[in-house]
Amino acid sequence: MIKSNGNKVSDIMQEVIVDTLIDSIKLIPFLFFAFLIIELIEHKFNKKTKEMISRSGHFGPLIGSILGLFPQCGFSVLATNLYTTRIITFGTLIAIYLSTSDEMLPIMLSNNTDITTILQLLSIKFVSGLFFGFLIDFVMKKKNKQKKLDYHICDDENCHCEEGIFFSSFKHTINTILFIAIATFILNTTIHYFGEENIENIFLKNNIFAPFISSLIGLIPNCASSVIITELYLNNVISLGTTVAGLLTGSGVALLVLFKTNKNIKQNFTILLTIYGIGVLIGVFIETCQLCF
Repeated sequence: MIKSNGNKVSDIMQEVIVDTLIDSIKLIPFLFFAFLIIELIEHKFNKKTKEMISRSGHFGPLIGSILGLFPQCGFSVLATNLYTTRIITFGTLIAIYLSTSDEMLPIMLSNNTDITTILQLLSIKFVSGLFFGFLIDFVMKKKNKQKKLDYHICDDENCHCEEGIFFSSFKHTINTILFIAIATFILNTTIHYFGEENIENIFLKNNIFAPFISSLIGLIPNCASSVIITELYLNNVISLGTTVAGLLTGSGVALLVLFKTNKNIKQNFTILLTIYGIGVLIGVFIETCQLCF
């Protein structure tokens, strides 16, 4: 019996390790590309050009909302690094986070979900990202004009950039991937041992607190959150409003990258609360509309 349990634990740990490696490795191209862009801007452009690029993103939330719709969390990870160096605006970052579909689209396509349902969810995420992205940038317009580029990856991480931007970009990528892999391993282990069934029990259909709970689950920096929420919706366990609330806050491992690279912890929690608040707000709004009509 003990041997059997031992084999079961061993199988679970093997699955966790494989999932962790897959989740981490698939982010390497996005991370490397993001760091390469940052290195180019830091070392190939003068200060005046940097400021011009950082202030020219008037259409950032629109572009961000479109890019975020692509499956996986690669673009949200890329955007996090670009925001850390103030190449993109706060509103653009929020737009990408809100529109990021992570694992939702592949799961729905693999389940032959009706195209109308898919387009409905993608449209809600796109419009949410677009609206709140532009709104945030408008509100913070004056503040953004006074903001300087106050973070430099090379200065903070001592990457020996004299050896070339490809080498330093690779080093930044490896450092970030190691951080993500460790955090993802811990999260995957927790999810496997806690059990998806127990998570399902948290969501009771038509529960007034469901959007609040779903948005909180969505903040888990792992693709598992979008997988669970999507599966629960497809199995008619949770409503549309609850689903949207969770999917809006789910940006994959981007939040891990944010806390790893952005040194302003207060700002990181502001982003976290902004995403959560918007997810809850739209989720409750949809739930209310469904009850009324």
